[in-house]
Amino acid sequence: MYSQNPGQSNILSQRNYLIKVRGEGEIAVQPDTASVNLGVVTEGKELIGVQQQNSLTASKVIDSLMRLGIERDRIQTFDYRIEPEYDYNQGTQIFRGYKITHILKVKIEDLNSIGKVVDTAVENGANYVANVQFTTRYKESYYQQALTVALVNAGNKAKTIANTLRVTLNPTPILVTEGGEMIQPIEFQQLAFSKGVSSTQIQPGQLIIKASVAADYNYHPIGG
Repeated sequence: MYSQNPGQSNILSQRNYLIKVRGEGEIAVQPDTASVNLGVVTEGKELIGVQQQNSLTASKVIDSLMRLGIERDRIQTFDYRIEPEYDYNQGTQIFRGYKITHILKVKIEDLNSIGKVVDTAVENGANYVANVQFTTRYKESYYQQALTVALVNAGNKAKTIANTLRVTLNPTPILVTEGGEMIQPIEFQQLAFSKGVSSTQIQPGQLIIKASVAADYNYHPIGG
């Protein structure tokens, strides 16, 4: 005959009375850093000549950015490619030349200077601009705040469920699992080249930092 001691009975009872919820938390913050990809794309028939031209232009772009006060270690090569190009005439492949793409990733701390950085690079030979991204140096601190909001949200959900079921909730969860973080812009940043506008207009907007948790709460019937 199997006998169950009171401790085991209590544990099994707790396991049988569970409310499982998921909490979400998010906060909106101002970005304080940005990055942009600036590139030099050069085409021509002679590979050595195309390489030299691309290298000279890329160096000119880098020098112009450094004159703006951007440190050299904040300018790094993001991509470098040499690609043959072909035309096709009635199914025949005809060699047209080479295309060299040199893309720089530039990190910027002064968000008011992003437009000037882009314009300066273009004026000095850059013909590729993409991936303007904003972030914050204090991501971890903001994430901790969002995590707190997520846990409070989970607790409120558990209370709502318990009140609806008319049961008594243990307010301290027996298990909490962190779901992870996500950072996204509230609205997509705009990169606009317009005639008659003195500089490229780039709006940083705001960032939403999200956190989530899964939490298990014990409850027991009122009077039970």
